[in-house]
Parts: sequence; structure tokens; C-alpha cells
Amino acid sequence: MTRPQAVPLVQEVSPRLETAAGGGRPLRLMVPYTDPATARGALAAAGGLARGLDASIALVAVQVLPFPAPFYCPSSVREHLEGQLAALARECPAPVDAVVVLARDLEEGYLEVLEPGVTVLIATRRRWWRTREEKLARALTRAGNKVVLVKLDKREIRNA
Repeated sequence: MTRPQAVPLVQEVSPRLETAAGGGRPLRLMVPYTDPATARGALAAAGGLARGLDASIALVAVQVLPFPAPFYCPSSVREHLEGQLAALARECPAPVDAVVVLARDLEEGYLEVLEPGVTVLIATRRRWWRTREEKLARALTRAGNKVVLVKLDKREIRNA
């Protein structure tokens, strides 16, 4: 019997069939939750992109479970994570769906919920070294996904 490697706990992402202009493909964005400040910056950028378009935005958090641990999430951890996602989603001007995923590996968890045609929007702090968000962006790009990296300044993170 094989063990699941990534399982969505709550998946409310529903693609829209038509755009407001009619006929075209809708804009679908995914924002990985890495930490509150960068996720807030990425959601602000996603809200700006989605303004005036028929777009869906998904805020995805991956809860990594180490291999020896059983493959379930304690309810207190899940509720805390869902509360953080809901608070961030309320701050975005566009509608945001929150998704929590259990996985053994961070990249595997994001790849599990990524659908074809979804653009991943990742915010990162400006650093001279490669941040974990940039490493995630590189891994998702290698897997064949469209990734947009948004570099945030210190004041953008404080204001966000």
C-alpha cells in the first residue's frame, strides 16, 4: 500500500468557465503562503492583476509533515493555519480561495494542487542571496509551471 505524498485538506478553488469579456480563458493565480508578510505582498500584486478581470486567486499553504510522523494534521495547527489564511484573504480586494495541503515535501505539496494554466505569483524580499521563495519559484518553473516573482522592498513589507 502506498502512502499519499500530498493531500489537500480544504480545496475551494473552482475555475471559472468564462471571462467577463466572454469567450477567453480566465486568469487563474496561485499565491503560495510562505510567511504572512510576503504572502500579503503577493496577494496585493495578485489583486492588482485581477482588477477588472474575471480572475480566481488561490492562497495555498502547505503543511509539511516529516516522514516518520503519521499523515494527519492536528486540529489546532489546521485551525491556526486556516485562520491566518482567512485573515490574509480578507485583506485582498479580489475574492481569494484558501487551500491547506498536507505533504511530505514543500514543492510536492504545491505541485499537487497546481492545475494546468495556473500562474504562480510568489513574493520575496530583496536579498543578495537566494531566498526560499526564489528556490520554490525555480523548482516550480523546472516542473513546467508559469511563475511570476515579485521582489518586495523593506517598506513594502512593513506597509503590507
